[in-house]
Order: sequence, then structure tokens, then C-alpha cells
Amino acid sequence: MTTFHGLGAVFRRELAAYFATPLASIFIVIFLALAGVLTFYPGGFLDRGQADLKPFFLFHPWLYLVFIPAISMRLWAEERRSGTLELLLTLPIGLGGVVVGKFLAAWAFAAIALLLTLPIWFTVAYLGDPDHGVILAGYIGSLLMAGGYLAIGGCVSAATKNQVIAFVLAVAVGFVFTVAGFPMVMDALSAWLPGMLIDVLASFSFLTRFGAIGNGVIDLRDLVYFLSLIAVWLFATAAVIETKKSG
Repeated sequence: MTTFHGLGAVFRRELAAYFATPLASIFIVIFLALAGVLTFYPGGFLDRGQADLKPFFLFHPWLYLVFIPAISMRLWAEERRSGTLELLLTLPIGLGGVVVGKFLAAWAFAAIALLLTLPIWFTVAYLGDPDHGVILAGYIGSLLMAGGYLAIGGCVSAATKNQVIAFVLAVAVGFVFTVAGFPMVMDALSAWLPGMLIDVLASFSFLTRFGAIGNGVIDLRDLVYFLSLIAVWLFATAAVIETKKSG
């Protein structure tokens, strides 16, 4: 379960599979359209009169909450439904290589979609004099957050053959990680949970972690959080697959 043999081959196969059908293009177009609409209208990008991308990054957690599960739901559920998972696991490829390779391919696809939003950065640079370091930090934080949602979705996908169920469960789990730091949620929990536990729950919030990075503060603790979260969920994915295989 710990060997990563064949990771590169799995990565190339999975990434190519995303672009083998028009679905990838449709997904990217819808993502870019929504990102632009949310930035310029509810976010009031032009009305604010400020040279920054805060309205753009503000909606990323909510976009990822829906779009990332749409990517991750097919990672393992489709393999299990079609029966190709058993064939894949009989190849001379380590389980770790398959799990990480699939995850990295999906993460790379999400990164491509994110990179295609760079014209918004170019626009704000043309209109004003933004702090490019803060914007770069926002992109880094956004990519890490996408990886967190993706690792969760991949683990959920490994547990079921049904892509719809995988999508719904991934959204539900991702929603918990998203709103964990909401003041409204914290206030509701503070009535029956000790303050120390409330602080611990808030520290798991994607919004809290991403918000800090989005403000231009790349704290090592936030980086470790996202990378550790990804590692834990990938390990859980491998454990689920191993259990399904042995069962």
C-alpha cells in the first residue's frame, strides 16, 4: 500500500482521459463563466475601486464545493462500476502509485482551470497597481484548497460505485470543512462545547485557512494543514481500496 511504482504512468493516463471527451472543456467553460460572473457582479469587482482580487477569491470555496466533487466523483466510482479497478490493481503498479497518480492528475486538471483565470489578474494589473504578492498567495491558497476538496472527494469516490452518491457525499463532507469556522456555526456550538474544542474545530475550516493565505500571509501552519489534510485523505483512500479489494 505504500509503494509508488507506476505513479507517472497513472498520472499521464488519467490526465489524458480528462481531455478525451468534451466534458473537460464544458467543465472548464462553466467554471470560468461562474468565476467571472461572481467576481464582477455579486463581488462588485469594478464598483469597489480597489486594485485587488478579493472579490475573485471570495467565492472560490463555494465554487470548489460543487466543482471539485464533480471532478472527484469519477476517480474511483467509475472504475468500480465498470469493473476496471480489479484489472488496474492486477497491473505491476503499486497501490500508492495509483492513488497518488489519480489524485495528481485530477489536481493538475483543477490547476489548469485555475490558471485559465489569469486574465482576471491581468485585468486588475491593467486597471491599477495591485499587490502581486497577495494575488500570488491567493492563487497558491486556492490551489491547496482545491487539493483538499479533491482528496476528500477521491476518498468518498473510492467507497462507492455510484458517482451521484460520491458527488453528494463529497459535497456534504466538504461543506462541513468549509463552514467549520463560520461565526454563526461557532456561536451555535459554543452553547454546548468548551471554548478549546471550538477553537480546534475552527482551525479545520477551509475558509479560515484560505482566508489567511488570501490576505497575503503564507503561514507555514496553513501550508502544513492543507498538505497534511491531503495526505491523510489519500491514505484513507488507499485503505478503503485495499479493504474493498480484500473483501
